[in-house]
Amino acid sequence: MRLAKRVSGINESVTLGITSKAKKMAKDGVDIVSFAAGEPDFDTPDHIKQAAIKAISDGFTKYTPSSGIPELREAISLKFKQDNGIDYLPYQIVVSNGAKHSLYNVFQAICESGDEVLIPAPYWLSYPAMVLMAEAKPVFVETRRDNNFKATEKDIISKITPRTKCLVLNSPSNPTGCVYDTAELKTIAKIAVERDLLVISDEIYEKLIYDNKKHVSIASLNKEIYERTVTINGVSKSYSMTGWRIGYAAGPKEIMTAIGNLQSHATSNPSSISQKATLEAMTRSQDFVNQMRDEYERRRDYMMSRIGVIKNISYSKPNGAFYLFCDISKTGRDSVAIANALLDEAHVAVIPGEPFGADGYIRLSFATNMETIKKGMDRMEEYFSKNG
Repeated sequence: MRLAKRVSGINESVTLGITSKAKKMAKDGVDIVSFAAGEPDFDTPDHIKQAAIKAISDGFTKYTPSSGIPELREAISLKFKQDNGIDYLPYQIVVSNGAKHSLYNVFQAICESGDEVLIPAPYWLSYPAMVLMAEAKPVFVETRRDNNFKATEKDIISKITPRTKCLVLNSPSNPTGCVYDTAELKTIAKIAVERDLLVISDEIYEKLIYDNKKHVSIASLNKEIYERTVTINGVSKSYSMTGWRIGYAAGPKEIMTAIGNLQSHATSNPSSISQKATLEAMTRSQDFVNQMRDEYERRRDYMMSRIGVIKNISYSKPNGAFYLFCDISKTGRDSVAIANALLDEAHVAVIPGEPFGADGYIRLSFATNMETIKKGMDRMEEYFSKNG
């Protein structure tokens, strides 16, 4: 059968593929240490689960407004004001089936055939696929490790053409863990305003920032960039709710109205039960978020101390998210070969950097318990001492 061009070049996520292979090996009895997963290893807090159970018991199991229940959109509006210093009114917010769905909606709403979307590389591997599905062209802005993989003014301007529609900004970043500071964001905002570009700001990891650094939302900087930014967030990473599938987007009224209309025909509303659970998560104690962040910082520091002595591997210190992006170029092998060898021979699952636009790197997640991290580091150290 002849498929549509928009999907013919789209492949399965490599991160899911590696994870599936590792899970199959584990099911077959192999003792696998996985540094592959892109989700928190903590369970969803009990009070959030109980809110979902109550929603079911109360019969809150019907359709809701397609853009989200009013009380949740109001809670998100308040969150933006208190946490990020951004005034998004509830009608400027659309709740979707995960932040990935929110991003997909945005690209579908703003991109046309021939438009170009700037994506700093390394990048989360789904960005280019989403852009292609919107019939636009991903244009990669190469970054450098010596700048912690952050795009500079020169890097961005060199890629702008008359067809450039928007820039994707991911801070904290998957896979590198880089976090843009206020000065760097002001530079990007200045470019966007001067060149009349939209900014798609993916802030899904905002609660996982380390070293006493502070998350800054680019839309909070001034009125001009606020009017050109769509901010993406959700509860998957901050409240360990990946399977609940709730994300949200906020931005200019015209764009958000179009996204709401699109979603009403594509998926109707996000899960009614998950919306009630999200409302509980966002309006109650945030102690869980802080405790999870502190534990990830402890794990990050330990993993860095171990990676630092392994032959032919180095890293850039991540200030956010829960990944260590490791340079394996000195091994003389590409990232897919290294990832397969580690899984097959050392029984350690990592994600190759190739689908992130960085073939000389592998991504290690420290979203797993310390005992597992220690075991995995022992295995990697032994493997590279023999095969580095």
